[in-house]
Amino acid sequence: MKKDLAVVLVSGGMDSCVTAAIANQEYRLAFLHVNYGQRTEARELRAFNEIADFYRAEKRLTVSIEHLKVIGGSALTDTNIPIPETGAPQSTIRNPQSAIPTTYVPFRNAHLLSIATSWAEVIGATKIFIGAVEEDSSGYPDCREKFYRAFNKAIEMGTKPETRIEIVTPLIHMKKSEIVKKGAELGAPLRLTWSCYQASEKACGRCESCALRLKGFNEAGVKDPIPYEG
Repeated sequence: MKKDLAVVLVSGGMDSCVTAAIANQEYRLAFLHVNYGQRTEARELRAFNEIADFYRAEKRLTVSIEHLKVIGGSALTDTNIPIPETGAPQSTIRNPQSAIPTTYVPFRNAHLLSIATSWAEVIGATKIFIGAVEEDSSGYPDCREKFYRAFNKAIEMGTKPETRIEIVTPLIHMKKSEIVKKGAELGAPLRLTWSCYQASEKACGRCESCALRLKGFNEAGVKDPIPYEG
């Protein structure tokens, strides 16, 4: 019996790679990558294509939503806002008006999920996998479980009556160390992934994303296979 098709949002980072490995166990794969004007756009796209090659994705789509860079408001898309680094004053890491990091891209995941839903409906996919992490992460509001529950309802209300698409967030309550272990268990190609917010040759090891990644590998007792500065 032919497996159902699933759209997997693959940024090129560790979390999306492990999510792809999980989806690969039960579904045929349609890989989706979204460029939004982020600093490491080219490096992330390379990681996406290499991961897609590894899993021999049945379908592959790359789209651009450069308007998020024009809108700005995030250190990932606006070079006038510094990327926060470990050991920096808290005021440079968090938005002074809230507890949300300056690397939060306003409502980004809603854009990604909308594109994924449109594509899923056209190609007949029944699931959308996204590697969102709520428990052990930067604290972005669009990475919370209740956001995905709400978006599933929006999909139900906004697609054709016969369409059945569900968002799946297999990592949502996992710690980074658990994600590393799951990736190792499933043979995910973590060596192909890229997490750094600001460097494309060697990971900086200082930004919040690098810090979370290194913490996860350290706690899992696994060596991170990508190169770091220094």
